[in-house]
Amino acid sequence: MDARPGQRNLITDVPGLQVGQAQDDVVKTGVSVVMGAAPFTAGVHVMGGAPGTRETDLLGADKVVEQVDALVLSGGSAFGLDAASGVADALRSEGRGFAIGDQRVPIVPGAILFDLLNGGDKAWSENPYKRLGRDALAKRSEVFELGSHGAGTGATTADFKGGIGSASLVLPDGITVGAFVAVNALGSAVAGTGPKFWAAPFEIGDEFGALGVSSDPGDVQLPNTKLGQHQATTIGIVATDAALSQAQCTRMAVAAHDGYARALLPSHTPMDGDLIFSLSTADRTAPDLAGQLAIGHASATCISRAVARAVFAARPAAGDTLPCWAEAFGYL
Repeated sequence: MDARPGQRNLITDVPGLQVGQAQDDVVKTGVSVVMGAAPFTAGVHVMGGAPGTRETDLLGADKVVEQVDALVLSGGSAFGLDAASGVADALRSEGRGFAIGDQRVPIVPGAILFDLLNGGDKAWSENPYKRLGRDALAKRSEVFELGSHGAGTGATTADFKGGIGSASLVLPDGITVGAFVAVNALGSAVAGTGPKFWAAPFEIGDEFGALGVSSDPGDVQLPNTKLGQHQATTIGIVATDAALSQAQCTRMAVAAHDGYARALLPSHTPMDGDLIFSLSTADRTAPDLAGQLAIGHASATCISRAVARAVFAARPAAGDTLPCWAEAFGYL
C-alpha cells in the first residue's frame, strides 16, 4: 500500500478532529477526548473479556442515533465512566448535542481502562473524572502529547509503562486514516525483554526508534503478562475522512483490532477490555469495496504504530511501579 503519514502523524491529520487531554499526576490518571467540528458517524467493536463502556449499544447499525458528539477514553476503571458526563455537560453548554424539542443531548460514548493499582493516590473524597473530562474537552487541539498524558497517564503494560499513542496514514486516493490509543495492556509491546517492538514491521521512519525486527527465537515464546485480573485494557479510536455508514464504521473497528494483535502479545485476553471506536467525518466521498478494504488495513497499521509510539514516548514519574521503555534502554 503506497501510503504515508499525515503532516502530524496523529489522528488529528483527519481534518476537523481535535484531541483534548487532562490528567492528575497525584492520582496517576487522566482523560482523553476526541471530537470533531461537527457530529460524526461512529462504530465500536469489543474483543477483550473485561470491557467498561458507556453508550456503546447506541452505536449499533440498527439504532436511531447515527452520529455522536465526542468519544472519551479514561483511566479509573468504572469510576472513569463519569468522565463522559463532564464532557457531555461542557458540550451542552456549547450548544452541542442531539436536538429533541428545545433540548440538546450530547451523545458521548466512552471506555475505561484499569489504572487503580499504579502507585497513585486513589483516596479521593470525590470522583475526579467528571472534572477531568470537562478539563480535557477545554484543552482540545489539533496538537497533543504522546506518552504519559491523558488517559495514558497511569497506564502500564507487562514490563514497561504504557501511555497515549497516535499515528496516521494518507492513502493514494487522498483519504486519511488515523489512530489514537491508550495502552494499558495485560501483555507486552516489546519482543522478549526488548528493546525491539512487536510492531516493528509496520514502523515508518524512526517513529519508535527504528530498531528493526527482533530475530531472537526466544521471542516467539509466551511474552510477559500482568496476570492480575481486571488490571489491564487497551482502548482506542480509529478515524477517517471517507464517508462511511455506521455499519461500515463498525467493520473498520473490527479490522483495526488486527493492530492490537500485531503490537501487543498477548492481546484480546479475558482480563483485557480491548475496545476500538471508529469514526467517519464524511468529508470525502464514500469508498467502494476495495477502498473499504484499504481503510481497514490502514486502520490496523495505524493502531500497531500508535501502540509502539505510546510505549516509546512514556516518561518516568514519581511513584511509578514500572520503568518506562526510554528509561530502561537509555533513550532519556
